[in-house]
Amino acid sequence: MIDYATLKFIWLWVIGVLCVGFAITGGSDLGVCALIPWIGNNDSERSQLLESIGPTWEGNQVWLVTAAAALFAAWPLMYAASFSSFYLAFLLVLLALILRPPGIDYRHKLSKPLWRKSWDVCLFISGFVPCLLFGVALGNLLQGLPFSYDQNLMPHPTGTFFHLLDPYALICGLVSLSLLFVQACLFIQCKTLQPLRDRALHTAYLAGGVFMLTFTLAWLGALFYIDGYAVVSMGDPNQALIPTGKEVIKGPGLWFRHYQQDSWGYIGPFLSILSVGMALILASLQRPKTALVCNSVAIASVLLTLGFTLYPFVMPSMSVPNHSLTLWDASASRLSLGWMLVAVLFFLPIVLGYTTWAFHVMRGTVSTTMPNDSHYQ
Repeated sequence: MIDYATLKFIWLWVIGVLCVGFAITGGSDLGVCALIPWIGNNDSERSQLLESIGPTWEGNQVWLVTAAAALFAAWPLMYAASFSSFYLAFLLVLLALILRPPGIDYRHKLSKPLWRKSWDVCLFISGFVPCLLFGVALGNLLQGLPFSYDQNLMPHPTGTFFHLLDPYALICGLVSLSLLFVQACLFIQCKTLQPLRDRALHTAYLAGGVFMLTFTLAWLGALFYIDGYAVVSMGDPNQALIPTGKEVIKGPGLWFRHYQQDSWGYIGPFLSILSVGMALILASLQRPKTALVCNSVAIASVLLTLGFTLYPFVMPSMSVPNHSLTLWDASASRLSLGWMLVAVLFFLPIVLGYTTWAFHVMRGTVSTTMPNDSHYQ
């Protein structure tokens, strides 16, 4: 029988895997949509870009939906507090994502230039806004969010949407944006023909350089510039805990303690930059599929770095540090975590299986320019 503390730790990894799955698969789709106005120089090329993601983008959304459902079921306190703190940001992401399905489905219905340019703008928004705001949200997690609990454990956010857009959070937004742009460019190189491949490669060089710079700044900023958090005392992780029943300190350099205590943590940031560099080299050698795998490793490494830096916190509170959420006190009951783990062990292989099958079937290169006449070489 798995003890309660182990279940809590397992679910940290489960939610992490789901987030990585969406970032790798859905991130390509979001990046392609955001890059349509820049890489596609004419209507034919933009249609080709859309067809490259057309067969798989809906299936890739399963990772996002599953991650949100897992967050709600496994970490209900974090779900409630995060949606209170990020309400407007999440609303903007949702509205942006809503623009994508009609953009893909209706853009080719009319051939009028104004009609198609309007949908191109909608598709750009549907990709750019989530790519940026996902990174902004993660940057705010590292700094802590302005919220606290009352005596009934009701979360009360004290900041505004614009307070979330501070310089450090925007740098983290650029990390997310540039990394997903690299992923999208490599995907385009895999799926399209010339001259789109060359433009995607040049854009990948630019995005990769921005990522290496901003990721280094964000990581060093987390270790030495912004305030970190550390748990001083708390209850038994094998018991059901409340988030207000622990002592947490806040101060500069506290995130760095994790790396001082365990030097294995340096693997994450090192592998993030190395994998992007290898991806760009392989892309220049016309090996885009291998490059895409390398960049996917970079995405996983970035999220692993985030998790290692935050551990055991899942949502620090800058307003009242003692009210910060950790994986030990934000989790659902032992019974809930146990039964959900059984469901995950059954359904996650199915999701992985049909995702792999779908990409295998659609592995060819897009050779047509119109989404209503799909053909893969």
